[in-house]
Amino acid sequence: MPEIPLSEKTLTVAGLSESDLLARIFPRLEMDARHSAATVLGPGDDAAIISASDGRTVISIDTQVQDQDFRLRWANGYHTTGFDVGWKAAAQNLSDINAMGATATSLVVSLTLPPGTLVSWVEDLADGLAAGIRELGAEECSVAGGDLGRGREISVTAAVLGTLNGGRAVLRSGARPGDVLALAGTVGHAAAGLALLESELDVHSLTPEQRALLDIQCRPQPPLWAGPLARTAGATAMLDISDGLVRDGARLAGASGAVLDLEPRELGRLGERLGPASELLGVDPLTWVLGGGEDHGLLATFPSGIQLPSGFTAIGSVQALGTTESPGVKIAGRVTGAGGWDHFAD
Repeated sequence: MPEIPLSEKTLTVAGLSESDLLARIFPRLEMDARHSAATVLGPGDDAAIISASDGRTVISIDTQVQDQDFRLRWANGYHTTGFDVGWKAAAQNLSDINAMGATATSLVVSLTLPPGTLVSWVEDLADGLAAGIRELGAEECSVAGGDLGRGREISVTAAVLGTLNGGRAVLRSGARPGDVLALAGTVGHAAAGLALLESELDVHSLTPEQRALLDIQCRPQPPLWAGPLARTAGATAMLDISDGLVRDGARLAGASGAVLDLEPRELGRLGERLGPASELLGVDPLTWVLGGGEDHGLLATFPSGIQLPSGFTAIGSVQALGTTESPGVKIAGRVTGAGGWDHFAD
């Protein structure tokens, strides 16, 4: 493999025109070679054209801001790569579409970059975005366009469009008393990975099991197969767990006017998988299970008596509100105050 010239390694976005930078990004996103069936017109004009086959478009948008949602360098010396940020931009947006029971079709991206940002970092971001879409299983989705801008910190905003393929959307508001509460994917793993990143431990000293948790924080693995499958199976309510099981569960409970009652035994089983990090850091794994976000697992409710779709595990039930109760989350009938993430309160 030919050695990359030093001039290329140190080249910043200030050394290129916008057109030159886009010319490096587009091939990495396969924008000049691959479009989803929904992308009628891709980059090159003032706007893309996306078809809505059943007359409806599912849309979501998410932003990652440097030093708010990611750090370029952590206390332990770990460097967040552009690939990590690109992957996470894909994962968190695709997960929101998944939580509606829909399938992602197209994605547009807006990048804000300081002049000193290395071009190689931006190229890695494009690689991570493309890899996330492909490897997470969003075969029907492609990048249709975007925007470049200059700012004081790196900011990545992605908006994703999806289709219900003629089916119904699964909302947060449909849970009913007696429903089974089930989980697809993981919870707490990304939070454990974040704790490892913030711990000042040498990343190279971590065991493979501990490193796997760190990797989920940097490159989440949302179960994109689960949303459409749950919708077809009759899910009554659903949402993406991005801010923590309890906090997001309370959102579903509030929208449905009900109480979610979590099963302690199942929570314990979820916590067992976090042992490699909890023992190292001296943290109760339930702290991460209940309050940790960014795994982008899928929380759904199903009518009692039906067989849960493959990949879903029952972790509790939906209960009716008592006469003086407010919607929320309980564990074995007791109210829990586990935190979770809030952009403005934390």
